[in-house]
Amino acid sequence: MGCTCKDGGVSEPPHPTTIAGWREWVALPGLGVPWLKAKLDTGARSSSLHASPIEEFDHAGERWVRFGVQPWQGSDADTVLVECPVHDRRSVRSSSGHAEERIVVLTDVVLLGRTITVEVTLTNRDEMGFRMLIGREALRQGFVVDSRRSYLGGRAPRTARLRNRAP
Repeated sequence: MGCTCKDGGVSEPPHPTTIAGWREWVALPGLGVPWLKAKLDTGARSSSLHASPIEEFDHAGERWVRFGVQPWQGSDADTVLVECPVHDRRSVRSSSGHAEERIVVLTDVVLLGRTITVEVTLTNRDEMGFRMLIGREALRQGFVVDSRRSYLGGRAPRTARLRNRAP
C-alpha cells in the first residue's frame, strides 16, 4: 500500500537503500538454489536466469514451466529441477540486439541478506559470464550498485566458489 503525499497523490513506501557490488552471490530459496553468482546490471531492465531445458505444460488448467537451474558456470553438476507457474511472457532484446520471447516466473532472491520477489526471464545463458543477471526493475527495491566493488554481501563458502569455477 502506498503512502499519501501532501498533494494528495500516492507514492511508493520508502525502501532502505542497500549498496551492492556489480557482482554478488545470491540465493534462490524458492527454487532450491543456495548459491549462485549474479551480475547486477542497471543497464538491463529485466532479470534473467540460466535455465535448460525449458518445457511448458498444463497443470490444473494453468500454464506451468519445468526447467533445470544449473548453478555452476560451465557445468551441469548439481542441476536443480524446478516446476512453477508461468507468470508472463516477454519479448526481451539482448545486449547484442537479438529479440527473444521468454517465459517469466516470479521467485524470491536473497541479495545481501534481503529477500526480494523478482520477475525473472528464463533463457540459455551458457555463453554469458554469469548464470543470473539482476536488472534494474529488481534493483529498484532498494539497491544501489557501486560498479567499483564486488561481493559486498560476502562470498559463498569456499566449496561453492570452487564448484563455480568454469573448467
